[in-house]
Amino acid sequence: MFNLGSMLNLGSTDPVVGRAHIIVEYPAIALFQYVADGLFENYPLWSPEVKELEKITPGPVQLGTEGRQVRVDQGRRSESRFKVSTYEPGTRLTLLGISDPFRCTYELQAIHPERSTKLTFSFELLEILPIMRPVEGLVRAAIRDGAERTVRNIKRLTETEKSKHTS
Repeated sequence: MFNLGSMLNLGSTDPVVGRAHIIVEYPAIALFQYVADGLFENYPLWSPEVKELEKITPGPVQLGTEGRQVRVDQGRRSESRFKVSTYEPGTRLTLLGISDPFRCTYELQAIHPERSTKLTFSFELLEILPIMRPVEGLVRAAIRDGAERTVRNIKRLTETEKSKHTS
């Protein structure tokens, strides 16, 4: 396929994807409630780069719910709007950028339904601005590291919460 960006050495036009998974000692349904239903309360906890977060549409989190976030990533402030494009209770939540080309997905697979869940998080930057192409390798590394950090943070937060309730 013809790719002018590659011919001119401007970098790839492929999406930048970071994906990570982890086993969380937390039931899948409860983990989904934490990640999806509690998105606007809990997202800044597992992603401290989020400085502001607001739900734009009324009611509970569901398919079509829209939100706005302000993030500071490596000193760079950005604001974006997103919507819930997939909401499958107990298994999957996908957020799709409205103002920026991104998609992030939280997939849950019950390992032992009442005890543990495999959490897979993926973040896809669907388009890289031409000005960012010279540092695309750094962008890819940051997104990959961010995905790993996200699953570790969710695991730590939920397992800590679980241990507080059982002790």
